[in-house]
Amino acid sequence: MENNIKILIVDDDLIFIEFLDYILSKEGYIVIQANSGDEAIEIARRSNPHLILLDIKMPKKDGIEVCIALRNIPEISHTKIAFVSGLLDDKSKIAGFEAGADDYICKPIKPKVLLARIGALLKAFKHPIIYNDEKDTLKKFGNITIDFEKYLVIVDRNEIELPKKEFQLLKLLSSKPSKVFTRQEILDQIWENSINQGSRYIDVHIHNLREKLGSNHIKTIKGVGYKFS
Repeated sequence: MENNIKILIVDDDLIFIEFLDYILSKEGYIVIQANSGDEAIEIARRSNPHLILLDIKMPKKDGIEVCIALRNIPEISHTKIAFVSGLLDDKSKIAGFEAGADDYICKPIKPKVLLARIGALLKAFKHPIIYNDEKDTLKKFGNITIDFEKYLVIVDRNEIELPKKEFQLLKLLSSKPSKVFTRQEILDQIWENSINQGSRYIDVHIHNLREKLGSNHIKTIKGVGYKFS
Protein backbone atom coordinates (compact mmCIF):
# COMPACT_ATOMS: atom_id res chain seq x y z
CA MET A 1 0.00 0.00 0.00
CA GLU A 2 1.26 3.51 -0.82
CA ASN A 3 0.01 6.81 0.52
CA ASN A 4 1.23 10.36 0.89
CA ILE A 5 1.21 10.56 4.69
CA LYS A 6 4.45 11.74 6.29
CA ILE A 7 5.40 10.50 9.76
CA LEU A 8 8.33 11.97 11.69
CA ILE A 9 9.92 9.62 14.25
CA VAL A 10 11.87 11.34 17.04
CA ASP A 11 14.02 9.16 19.30
CA ASP A 12 17.67 8.97 20.34
CA ASP A 13 17.51 5.16 20.20
CA LEU A 14 18.60 4.41 16.62
CA ILE A 15 17.62 0.74 16.83
CA PHE A 16 14.08 1.63 17.92
CA ILE A 17 13.81 4.24 15.15
CA GLU A 18 14.77 1.65 12.53
CA PHE A 19 12.22 -0.76 14.04
CA LEU A 20 9.44 1.81 13.69
CA ASP A 21 10.69 2.84 10.26
CA TYR A 22 10.41 -0.76 9.05
CA ILE A 23 6.86 -1.17 10.39
CA LEU A 24 5.59 2.11 8.97
CA SER A 25 7.36 1.90 5.61
CA LYS A 26 5.76 -1.50 5.00
CA GLU A 27 2.39 0.22 5.30
CA GLY A 28 3.37 2.82 2.71
CA TYR A 29 3.95 5.74 5.05
CA ILE A 30 6.67 8.27 4.22
CA VAL A 31 9.04 8.07 7.18
CA ILE A 32 11.38 10.86 8.29
CA GLN A 33 13.80 10.43 11.19
CA ALA A 34 15.20 12.76 13.85
CA ASN A 35 17.57 11.78 16.65
CA SER A 36 17.25 14.85 18.88
CA GLY A 37 14.73 17.46 19.92
CA ASP A 38 16.38 20.34 18.08
CA GLU A 39 16.63 18.29 14.89
CA ALA A 40 12.97 17.30 15.21
CA ILE A 41 11.83 20.92 15.49
CA GLU A 42 13.86 21.94 12.44
CA ILE A 43 12.67 19.01 10.31
CA ALA A 44 9.03 19.40 11.38
CA ARG A 45 9.04 23.06 10.43
CA ARG A 46 10.53 22.24 7.02
CA SER A 47 8.71 19.05 6.06
CA ASN A 48 5.28 19.59 7.69
CA PRO A 49 4.54 15.97 8.71
CA HIS A 50 1.03 14.70 9.32
CA LEU A 51 2.09 12.82 12.47
CA ILE A 52 5.04 12.99 14.87
CA LEU A 53 5.96 10.00 17.05
CA LEU A 54 7.96 11.45 19.92
CA ASP A 55 10.02 9.90 22.73
CA ILE A 56 10.17 11.66 26.10
CA LYS A 57 13.55 10.69 27.54
CA MET A 58 16.10 12.32 25.26
CA PRO A 59 19.31 14.27 26.02
CA LYS A 60 19.36 18.09 25.94
CA LYS A 61 15.69 18.72 25.03
CA ASP A 62 13.28 16.10 26.37
CA GLY A 63 10.09 15.17 24.56
CA ILE A 64 7.86 17.38 26.70
CA GLU A 65 9.92 20.47 25.80
CA VAL A 66 9.94 19.45 22.15
CA CYS A 67 6.17 18.94 22.09
CA ILE A 68 5.56 22.39 23.59
CA ALA A 69 7.91 23.94 21.03
CA LEU A 70 6.18 22.12 18.17
CA ARG A 71 2.76 23.30 19.33
CA ASN A 72 4.01 26.88 19.07
CA ILE A 73 4.80 26.57 15.35
CA PRO A 74 1.71 27.85 13.47
CA GLU A 75 2.64 26.13 10.20
CA ILE A 76 2.25 22.67 11.77
CA SER A 77 -0.67 23.37 14.08
CA HIS A 78 -2.63 20.61 12.34
CA THR A 79 0.08 17.96 12.88
CA LYS A 80 -0.83 15.10 15.21
CA ILE A 81 1.68 14.30 17.98
CA ALA A 82 1.86 10.99 19.84
CA PHE A 83 4.35 10.17 22.55
CA VAL A 84 5.90 6.71 22.27
CA SER A 85 7.56 6.25 25.64
CA GLY A 86 8.78 3.72 28.17
CA LEU A 87 7.55 5.97 31.00
CA LEU A 88 4.37 4.27 32.17
CA ASP A 89 3.44 6.40 35.20
CA ASP A 90 0.37 8.62 35.19
CA LYS A 91 2.45 11.74 35.91
CA SER A 92 4.36 11.33 32.62
CA LYS A 93 1.19 10.66 30.67
CA ILE A 94 -0.55 13.73 32.09
CA ALA A 95 2.53 15.86 31.35
CA GLY A 96 2.47 14.59 27.77
CA PHE A 97 -1.15 15.51 27.19
CA GLU A 98 -0.73 18.88 28.90
CA ALA A 99 2.18 19.60 26.53
CA GLY A 100 -0.19 19.16 23.60
CA ALA A 101 0.05 15.49 22.62
CA ASP A 102 -2.89 13.79 20.92
CA ASP A 103 -2.00 10.31 22.18
CA TYR A 104 0.41 8.48 24.49
CA ILE A 105 1.62 5.04 23.41
CA CYS A 106 3.57 2.94 25.90
CA LYS A 107 6.67 0.90 25.11
CA PRO A 108 7.13 -1.93 24.45
CA ILE A 109 4.74 -1.63 21.54
CA LYS A 110 2.91 -4.21 19.49
CA PRO A 111 3.03 -3.35 15.78
CA LYS A 112 -0.67 -4.03 15.16
CA VAL A 113 -1.70 -1.88 18.11
CA LEU A 114 0.65 0.91 17.01
CA LEU A 115 -0.76 0.89 13.48
CA ALA A 116 -4.31 0.95 14.83
CA ARG A 117 -3.53 3.95 17.03
CA ILE A 118 -1.85 5.74 14.12
CA GLY A 119 -4.82 4.97 11.89
CA ALA A 120 -7.19 6.47 14.46
CA LEU A 121 -5.10 9.63 14.75
CA LEU A 122 -4.91 10.15 11.00
CA LYS A 123 -8.57 9.32 10.47
CA ALA A 124 -9.42 12.36 12.54
CA PHE A 125 -7.22 14.53 10.34
CA LYS A 126 -9.30 17.55 9.37
CA HIS A 127 -6.96 18.91 6.70
CA PRO A 128 -6.63 17.27 3.27
CA ILE A 129 -3.65 14.92 3.10
CA ILE A 130 -4.05 13.52 -0.39
CA TYR A 131 -4.61 15.69 -3.41
CA ASN A 132 -5.80 14.97 -6.91
CA ASP A 133 -5.07 15.87 -10.50
CA GLU A 134 -3.43 19.20 -11.20
CA LYS A 135 -3.94 20.35 -7.60
CA ASP A 136 -1.48 17.76 -6.26
CA THR A 137 1.07 19.22 -3.89
CA LEU A 138 2.51 15.92 -2.68
CA LYS A 139 3.40 12.91 -4.82
CA LYS A 140 5.28 9.69 -4.21
CA PHE A 141 7.14 7.73 -6.89
CA GLY A 142 8.76 4.62 -5.41
CA ASN A 143 11.57 5.87 -3.16
CA ILE A 144 11.02 9.52 -4.15
CA THR A 145 8.55 11.91 -2.53
CA ILE A 146 8.02 15.39 -3.99
CA ASP A 147 6.36 18.19 -2.03
CA PHE A 148 5.63 20.80 -4.69
CA GLU A 149 4.35 23.38 -2.23
CA LYS A 150 7.53 23.36 -0.12
CA TYR A 151 10.04 22.73 -2.93
CA LEU A 152 11.07 19.60 -1.01
CA VAL A 153 12.32 16.27 -2.37
CA ILE A 154 12.84 13.19 -0.18
CA VAL A 155 14.85 10.26 -1.55
CA ASP A 156 15.00 7.14 0.63
CA ARG A 157 13.93 9.31 3.58
CA ASN A 158 16.76 11.78 2.97
CA GLU A 159 15.88 15.36 2.09
CA ILE A 160 17.52 16.54 -1.14
CA GLU A 161 18.00 20.20 -2.01
CA LEU A 162 17.42 21.12 -5.64
CA PRO A 163 18.12 24.46 -7.33
CA LYS A 164 15.05 26.19 -8.72
CA LYS A 165 15.48 25.11 -12.35
CA GLU A 166 16.16 21.48 -11.42
CA PHE A 167 13.04 21.43 -9.26
CA GLN A 168 10.96 22.98 -12.04
CA LEU A 169 12.26 20.38 -14.48
CA LEU A 170 11.46 17.56 -12.04
CA LYS A 171 7.99 19.01 -11.47
CA LEU A 172 7.33 19.13 -15.21
CA LEU A 173 8.53 15.58 -15.92
CA SER A 174 6.70 14.10 -12.92
CA SER A 175 3.45 15.93 -13.72
CA LYS A 176 2.67 13.27 -16.34
CA PRO A 177 4.63 10.09 -15.57
CA SER A 178 5.51 8.05 -18.68
CA LYS A 179 4.73 10.98 -21.02
CA VAL A 180 7.68 11.78 -23.26
CA PHE A 181 8.47 15.50 -23.06
CA THR A 182 10.31 16.74 -26.13
CA ARG A 183 13.34 18.95 -25.67
CA GLN A 184 11.39 21.82 -27.22
CA GLU A 185 8.53 21.36 -24.75
CA ILE A 186 11.02 21.50 -21.88
CA LEU A 187 12.63 24.64 -23.28
CA ASP A 188 9.27 26.32 -23.77
CA GLN A 189 7.99 25.55 -20.28
CA ILE A 190 11.12 25.85 -18.12
CA TRP A 191 13.16 28.47 -19.96
CA GLU A 192 10.41 29.94 -22.14
CA ASN A 193 12.79 29.28 -25.03
CA SER A 194 14.88 32.26 -23.88
CA ILE A 195 18.32 30.64 -24.07
CA ASN A 196 20.35 29.86 -27.13
CA GLN A 197 22.25 27.01 -25.50
CA GLY A 198 18.99 25.24 -24.63
CA SER A 199 20.03 21.67 -25.32
CA ARG A 200 23.19 22.00 -23.24
CA TYR A 201 21.26 23.41 -20.28
CA ILE A 202 18.75 20.56 -20.42
CA ASP A 203 21.53 17.96 -20.53
CA VAL A 204 23.27 19.47 -17.50
CA HIS A 205 20.10 19.59 -15.41
CA ILE A 206 19.04 16.07 -16.39
CA HIS A 207 22.50 14.81 -15.42
CA ASN A 208 22.29 16.58 -12.05
CA LEU A 209 18.83 15.17 -11.33
CA ARG A 210 19.99 11.64 -12.09
CA GLU A 211 22.96 12.10 -9.76
CA LYS A 212 20.65 13.15 -6.92
CA LEU A 213 17.57 10.98 -7.52
CA GLY A 214 19.11 7.88 -9.07
CA SER A 215 19.53 7.07 -12.74
CA ASN A 216 16.43 4.89 -13.12
CA HIS A 217 13.73 7.58 -12.81
CA ILE A 218 14.43 9.79 -15.83
CA LYS A 219 14.64 7.93 -19.13
CA THR A 220 16.13 9.29 -22.35
CA ILE A 221 14.07 8.67 -25.47
CA LYS A 222 16.71 9.01 -28.15
CA GLY A 223 16.04 11.78 -30.63
CA VAL A 224 12.87 12.85 -28.83
CA GLY A 225 13.27 13.86 -25.19
CA TYR A 226 12.77 12.53 -21.66
CA LYS A 227 10.16 10.83 -19.53
CA PHE A 228 9.79 10.26 -15.78
CA SER A 229 8.86 6.86 -14.39
